Amino acid sequence: MEDLDVARIAEYLHLTPPQVVKMADRGRIPARKVGGHYVFNEAEIHHWLEARIGASDSAQLDEVQEVLDRVSPTAVDRPIAELCSVDAIAVPLNSRTRGSVIRSMSDLAAKSGLMWDAPAMAEAVSVREQMHPTALDCGVALLHPRRPQTSILADSVVALGICPSPLPFADRGQLTDVFFLICSYDDATHLRILAKLSRMIVADGFLDELRTTETAGEAWSCLRDCEERIDQE
Repeated sequence: MEDLDVARIAEYLHLTPPQVVKMADRGRIPARKVGGHYVFNEAEIHHWLEARIGASDSAQLDEVQEVLDRVSPTAVDRPIAELCSVDAIAVPLNSRTRGSVIRSMSDLAAKSGLMWDAPAMAEAVSVREQMHPTALDCGVALLHPRRPQTSILADSVVALGICPSPLPFADRGQLTDVFFLICSYDDATHLRILAKLSRMIVADGFLDELRTTETAGEAWSCLRDCEERIDQE
């Protein structure tokens, strides 16, 4: 990805150049100065948006959604229940190490028929986890590669695995038992899937209900019902 000047990043975020400069002055957006002028790396901006989503609560997600609507106003929000088929859900997910979880989740995504190189996806996800772990304090990990793997995807896919008991997944030591793998075909879709899943995992009762499911079909129904609830809010 390329470097962008103030005018181009303002256009990308649908902000004014003075707003962008003020954000950079206050350290609220990743930027560096070259020759006295702010320069923004497109990849860093993408990961900045991604980080704001992954660490957000309900109130912050409203703010993030406004940013996403400015960045990609014509993008269509695909239902998670459409992207995550029953075939791409494992209940239980019988994996006990980070590596086996990532491999198993990639194999699940491949069952959709829309992703055809599970080992390549697993490698890309492992690299992303080594750089920035995606496990959250609530026991959920939102696995994904650093960049869309368009060479091995026909369309965006989401896989879900629920382990019978939590396991140490990140170096910070928190335990994780619910794993989503987000295989997006483009950056805009990835951010919107991540934002939707983030809304779902903070929804009242959703994770408790998801953890009590005993089959892939029950887990899929739980996803669908939660998504319908938050879409009506």
